[in-house]
Amino acid sequence: MFRLLADQRRVLFPTAMFEDLFPSGRGRPSIPVDIVASVLVLQALHGLSDREALASLRTDLRWKVATGLPIGHAGFDPSTLTYWRKRLAASDRPHRIADAVLAVVAETGVLKGKNRRALDSTILDDAVATQDTVTQLIAIIRKVRREIPGAAAVVAAKCSAHNYDNPGKPQIAWEDSEARAVLVDGLVQDALALLDRVSGFELTAEQNETVALLALIAGQDVEPAVGSDGTDGRWQIARKVAKDRVISVIDPDARHAHKTVQRRQDGFKAHLAVEPSTGIITASELTKAAGAEAADGATGIRLLDADPTLTEDEPMEVLGDSAYATGDVLKKITDAKHTPLVKPWPTKPTVPGGFDIDDFTVDESAGTATCPNGVTRKITKSRNVVFGVACRGCPLRARCTTANDGRMLRLHEHDALQRAHRQRAKDPAWQADYRQHRPMVERSIAWLVAGGNRKLRYRGVSKNHAWLQHRTAALNLRRLLNLGLTRTAGTWALA
Repeated sequence: MFRLLADQRRVLFPTAMFEDLFPSGRGRPSIPVDIVASVLVLQALHGLSDREALASLRTDLRWKVATGLPIGHAGFDPSTLTYWRKRLAASDRPHRIADAVLAVVAETGVLKGKNRRALDSTILDDAVATQDTVTQLIAIIRKVRREIPGAAAVVAAKCSAHNYDNPGKPQIAWEDSEARAVLVDGLVQDALALLDRVSGFELTAEQNETVALLALIAGQDVEPAVGSDGTDGRWQIARKVAKDRVISVIDPDARHAHKTVQRRQDGFKAHLAVEPSTGIITASELTKAAGAEAADGATGIRLLDADPTLTEDEPMEVLGDSAYATGDVLKKITDAKHTPLVKPWPTKPTVPGGFDIDDFTVDESAGTATCPNGVTRKITKSRNVVFGVACRGCPLRARCTTANDGRMLRLHEHDALQRAHRQRAKDPAWQADYRQHRPMVERSIAWLVAGGNRKLRYRGVSKNHAWLQHRTAALNLRRLLNLGLTRTAGTWALA
């Protein structure tokens, strides 16, 4: 990698590629763009902070050679990297470094004839500590007091459950449930009193976001206290986890995640589309770790749309686990003329060992469904099939339903597509193809998180997504080098 950047960094990252970041023609960067881009790539490759990257640039001869700097060069201030990331983020092409590497991938032809793409995701740890309810309430009140003019006076006059000059937890008998309840009740009342007053202030967009976060934190983890009707201002910690719960005031985008039942993490989710035989990452996206936008199926659709290596005249096999077997994803894949090689979502019978949905025959053209006992019913406008009274006295009822009102089917909009896919997945050749190629994406994920890169260094989706683009660009460059990347007669190729 160091040799490649030493020889070809100006080809990879030409000055013209960054001209739009400095439209005035004045105040041009004192550090050449190819040097900054090279440092960003090396930083992402080695998983370094800004200070660590600039220390390497100052002391490591390999970095000197890669960037073309003299041995005695003192480097530059770490804030320069922050400055460049902000410029890139505000531009029309924030991920141009990753795009430039994908252009090299295309020019080499390494993906030509490679008709498979594998989709997968992994959880990345956030850069902040997870906060409990008490810590979040104190932190958000302090944040509002600090950022909104006039809020400090409101806190001094209306908020008395805690000394908000102290960022830590109050000194109470934490093993005493009554003392904890009193504290939580007081903090929530303080937050609501502050919210009531500052909501009437004239606020900037950023200050409005802070107030909205105050409202969210004040309500997400609490419920009316025992014996309260919700109108008397008495509160307790809710005995449930709020949907899409914010886990830190410091990074409101971080979320609880459940990759599996046993594996629980806090942070963000990285989604990848990978060509399995080469390990080249063709598209990537970072999302919150939970929520509708973070669902593997929904993100899989976006990855296919964003993958510049896919063309309409080159059908692909799209591989993925059962998270990508939703009807919407299957529809997207088939509409694009691709073949879904995704593990079907398992069907579960209502009665253990009994009939599942595939034991019912659905005729979409006639708008009917027939049960295993031969009873046919119409599909309603809401895609339900009610067998009802037909289940009374049915000899197969014990294997079909335990509902008093009989069996009812709820058919997905793309039920026919899902049924056909489940049947196709029973083919031994299909299964062999899936087992051979689908696990290869795990290799690319292992490369992604290697070297301490499981833990993120930035806050928020946007900044961490930008990091992910630089990380995948660096990994793709390294992979191309391992495959024999050369540049001959002005053309990128594989030796």
